[in-house]
Amino acid sequence: MDDFNSLLDALRHFAKVVVLAVAVLLPIVNPLGSAAMYLQLTGGLDSKERDHLTRLVVCYAFLLLLGSALLGAYVLDFFGISIPAVQLAGGIVVCSIAWPLLIGPDKSKEPSEAGAVEAFAEWRPRAFYPLAMPITVGPGALSVALALGANPSSDLRARAITVLAHALGILIVVLAVSLCYRYGDRLLRRLGPTGVLVLTRLLAFILLCIGVQIAWNGVRGFIDGAFPVGVAR
Repeated sequence: MDDFNSLLDALRHFAKVVVLAVAVLLPIVNPLGSAAMYLQLTGGLDSKERDHLTRLVVCYAFLLLLGSALLGAYVLDFFGISIPAVQLAGGIVVCSIAWPLLIGPDKSKEPSEAGAVEAFAEWRPRAFYPLAMPITVGPGALSVALALGANPSSDLRARAITVLAHALGILIVVLAVSLCYRYGDRLLRRLGPTGVLVLTRLLAFILLCIGVQIAWNGVRGFIDGAFPVGVAR
């Protein structure tokens, strides 16, 4: 009976951690919003090339999130890097990605066959940066993954269950990203070139605002650390 109750508690803990990981990561990763920018950036690829690139991006995104959840806190502690520093640097990177998308020329026109080959050769080595990070997995998602992995349990069994639950939760999130990246072009095709342009500009502006907010969170973290008494008041 005690073994059954222990197993039941372990399953409850596993399910709770999985749901928590999906609930906090999915809105920040925002697969639908990321898909619009991803498809706009890789507009020169055909469906087969984009599927190949999507597999790379999703694999990198999974490793980034899982690595942040498992090892991120230890790595930052080893190098003496604070979370506000990660937020400030990440916010700047997000802004640098969003700004060209916001003010850049319209790239929604169909490319030539030679242009598609050139685009695939250009984007394949860039699957990690900027497609996986920060377009798919930004500093906000990495910060959340770091928070998920903070304060690991001292009990080996509980830690193993938590690690597996985090891995499953992150896998669910990146599978949602994969579906949006693979089939999001159908939605964009319905919108048409003008609708795609409007949606891209809107999402780029939102991404820019997110970058500014993340950077400000980092600045505020530095201020809170420097003036704890003033903040308390």
